[in-house]
Amino acid sequence: MTNTTGRRVTANLSLTLDGRYNGPGGPGDFAAFAPYATSDVARNHMTRMWEHATTALLGRINAEGFLGYWPSVAEDDNADPRDRGYAKWLVDTEKVVLSTTLTDAPWERARVVNAPAADVVTELKTSGEGDILVNSSASIIKPLLSADLLDRLYLMIFPEIAGGGQRLFDDGLPATKWTLTRQETGELGELAMVYDRVR
Repeated sequence: MTNTTGRRVTANLSLTLDGRYNGPGGPGDFAAFAPYATSDVARNHMTRMWEHATTALLGRINAEGFLGYWPSVAEDDNADPRDRGYAKWLVDTEKVVLSTTLTDAPWERARVVNAPAADVVTELKTSGEGDILVNSSASIIKPLLSADLLDRLYLMIFPEIAGGGQRLFDDGLPATKWTLTRQETGELGELAMVYDRVR
């Protein structure tokens, strides 16, 4: 693999205690996540994940969902400053949207790529600088875990058992070792953790 830039590939995702990134109601079921998403710990965690990132890598569903929400937050003087900071970063940064169905980019400063996640990340790492952040898109995180291309995981663990829904860590992933570089616990029992890949 050619890697001339040393760019880190990072990913963020929120999980329940039983390892789900959505509830039993399907991809849009975030009932177990809602009470924790706006906590101080969650917002500070969000700020840390984008501070060094210059590229957002998104799946189509997230790209379209984020477009309906974050641009208005960027313009909202009453929004939490951490939310505004993230929103402005997301609007202004380079966005790469992985999709097999989109033909036009849903955002400014965005491009649509129809290719395997591992190939796209390998290509992104050959130029530019700053972290490549896979932004809450499990459909991209999973193949990157399989290809051992992630360098850092930003995980929020919420103290709820969903009892159903999709899991992040499927059987069959390659065995890898990670080191915990940051941990913060919120008042509601939510955990913000940063894990770096040991290579």
